[in-house]
Amino acid sequence: MLTRKQHELLRFIQVRLEDTGISPSFEEMKEALDLKSKSGVHRLISALEERGFIRRLPNRARALEVLKQPENITTKPAVRKSPANSNDAPRPRAPLTAPANDVIEIPLHGRIAAGVPIEALEGQSTLPVPAALLGTGEHYALEVSGDSMIEAGILDGDFALVKKTNTARDGEIVVALVRGEEATLKYLRRENGMVRLDPANAAYEPQIYGSAEVEVQGKLAGLLRRYN
Repeated sequence: MLTRKQHELLRFIQVRLEDTGISPSFEEMKEALDLKSKSGVHRLISALEERGFIRRLPNRARALEVLKQPENITTKPAVRKSPANSNDAPRPRAPLTAPANDVIEIPLHGRIAAGVPIEALEGQSTLPVPAALLGTGEHYALEVSGDSMIEAGILDGDFALVKKTNTARDGEIVVALVRGEEATLKYLRRENGMVRLDPANAAYEPQIYGSAEVEVQGKLAGLLRRYN
């Protein structure tokens, strides 16, 4: 029912919870399973959650609970104290502490216009993001440039967290690649065989293109804002 990697991750989480009462971080899980990126860990966690083996505790991004185990997975055996020194009383287990928020690093692909379309730059940078802001799927980040989406609460300098997808419904905020070279963040509308990219600022006009000129590259999943 589970893949080998899913088995390994489930046992690693269980052993860590037994030892410390704290869920392992995504970085620790990545290293333990010898994975290349944290996105691989995120996919394994989602698969285990969908199959009912673990659950994420509410309001805690890095709090995992093991609900069940396959029959061929055993928990770490308890270590018994040697009776040789009868004066050694068993030490109480340390109290459980609340797990710290987990952070996932996602690719940061330069800047995206919230006004006139500008080039979306591909880069090697990453942005640390609280896992609670992201759902399932693959994500990336773009820095917002411009003010055409301010009425949607998206400000110049914000980081748009984008779920990769090439489909979206009318009314969703998307990353639209225009004519294969420029990207913009707008509301998506379709009408009369055309694509309309609507701003959220009365000072800007909608942008209208042929359907073949616009490619959806993702839809807005969240925002990060720095106050400095």
